[in-house]
Amino acid sequence: MTRPRGKRPLFEPGLVPAPGALLEWRDSQHFDRWQDRSCALCDKPTPMRSHYGEPVHKACAEDWIAANPVEARLSRFASDIQSKRRRDDDHA
Repeated sequence: MTRPRGKRPLFEPGLVPAPGALLEWRDSQHFDRWQDRSCALCDKPTPMRSHYGEPVHKACAEDWIAANPVEARLSRFASDIQSKRRRDDDHA
């Protein structure tokens, strides 16, 4: 399943991880607590959603990125934007 051209993400995606690296999906918008839908890659039910609302397991998306490194640069699946850590947040 390919993403329609011009379809805007539901929220801002960050960087596409390198093949074999893990996606950072910490935002609660990746989780639909009301409805499981069939994963776009494996067809098993999942509450997880990509930035574009596509139902997909995080592990399936990571495997897809590893298997499709060139196509992955088009940001079908991406990590969340990481907030900058402040240097003065040391709690020690």
